[in-house]
Amino acid sequence: MGALTPLGNTLDEFWTGLREGRSGIGHITKFDADVKDDRGEYRFVTRIAGEVRNFDPLKYGIDKKEVRRLDLYLQYAIAGAAMAMEDSSLDVARIDGTRFGVLIGSGIGGIATLLEGQKVLETKGPDRVSPFVIPMLIINMAAGLVSMRFGAKGPNSSVVTACASGNHAIGDAFKIIERGDADLMIAGGAEAIIVPLTIAGFCSMKAMSTRNDDPEKASRPFEAGRDGFVCGEGAGIVVLEELGHAVRREARIYGEVIGYGMTSDAHHMTAPDPEGDGAMRAMAAALRDAELAPSDVGYVNAHGTSTPYNDKFETIAIKRVFGDHARRLAVSSTKSMTGHLLGAAGGIEAITTLLALQHGILPPTINYETPDPECDLDYIPNQARKQDVDVAISNAFGFGGTNATLAFRKYRV
Repeated sequence: MGALTPLGNTLDEFWTGLREGRSGIGHITKFDADVKDDRGEYRFVTRIAGEVRNFDPLKYGIDKKEVRRLDLYLQYAIAGAAMAMEDSSLDVARIDGTRFGVLIGSGIGGIATLLEGQKVLETKGPDRVSPFVIPMLIINMAAGLVSMRFGAKGPNSSVVTACASGNHAIGDAFKIIERGDADLMIAGGAEAIIVPLTIAGFCSMKAMSTRNDDPEKASRPFEAGRDGFVCGEGAGIVVLEELGHAVRREARIYGEVIGYGMTSDAHHMTAPDPEGDGAMRAMAAALRDAELAPSDVGYVNAHGTSTPYNDKFETIAIKRVFGDHARRLAVSSTKSMTGHLLGAAGGIEAITTLLALQHGILPPTINYETPDPECDLDYIPNQARKQDVDVAISNAFGFGGTNATLAFRKYRV
């Protein structure tokens, strides 16, 4: 597993931050978000985000020439994959490259490259636009570059489903292995969207928190005072391996992917279904795929964006799926600590869920101060909880009404 997040740039740093209930949210430093208009009003109503800090691409085998050419989301994807491959102890010289694939998603891709290319076009003319503009901004280039780096000649693809991209990438990779088309898949998501246009767009939608004076308290899923999500960036990448293949090479196994469900709300461009219908059916489909009863699940890593609608409707959906068992479920949103990494969210939250199962520690929902009567489940408020859980699910829902749920099981020899 490889995690590049606002809580840290290694798996250990990330997991330590989650266990300690730390916030990775702060004032935006990637551009000047504090500009004011003629009246002295801030032009960006949201000036906070979950940024990756102290990122050194050279540590992950990205040379200086590549740094100049590659969009930041590609650098994040390569770094996450490099960490995951190192963690896996795979010797690529000893595996069949044609049975080794890559599936990495992103919600927006190379937005910084697109904006810079447009600027060059307008100021210097079309003949000065870099030949790397197109390769750097297209979303499937993350999977392409990772496959080249590690000799993965099997299935190679990408998925673009907004905030569900990471879950869809891992779920689709799981199915590729399950149907026998690969033994190994590098999968997950990467995102680098903290640029003026993206932040301005979300500001115009009135979707983000405006707690600019207290950024660490801004993301507060399921809490009565929540006022919107906080943008994050980074990458969450895993190496998926067919179980027999992993056992034969004596691999360290964090956990098992056992189910995957995907649905559509078919309701609204950005708002979730008010009955939680699509989310409910995605969770139910993952349970069906894994041949689980609702009572088998002990923990839900919720999508939990800290928006008024999402948290309320996800709560409704959980109740519809789990019935009376919903009251016994532990539920948390780690976006309270990382912010919302959009296309990378599913990747880092899959990692979170697997580590929670392995260590018997469930990460908290921080900034939970005033309960919302419409969000009345056990959200593991403010402090991590020691609790042994065998089965967990992780939710991811995106604009366009797309939903994806992954089911995981603790690995026992």
